[in-house]
Amino acid sequence: VESRQRMDKYRIIQCPVTTESAMKKIEEINTLVFLVDIKATKLNIKAAVKELYDVKCAKVNTLIRPDGKKKAYVHLTQDYDALDVANRIGII
Repeated sequence: VESRQRMDKYRIIQCPVTTESAMKKIEEINTLVFLVDIKATKLNIKAAVKELYDVKCAKVNTLIRPDGKKKAYVHLTQDYDALDVANRIGII
């Protein structure tokens, strides 16, 4: 029987955050904001974003919110524009 990965890219990245502060980060500092699985590491998040959205990440910052959900700030490299990616995803 073939084994299946527990943490696939769709489980790691749950949804994009569409708050006003997240929109400001998209426009000004080329950063996308996602809610991610609590057990996902920064390397997992980086790989999942690369697979799902075909962009290269420069850096990933994470935090755990008081309600127990994990939020990831994904800084994109200069080659990619966060606004274009957000349009493709359907955030904007």
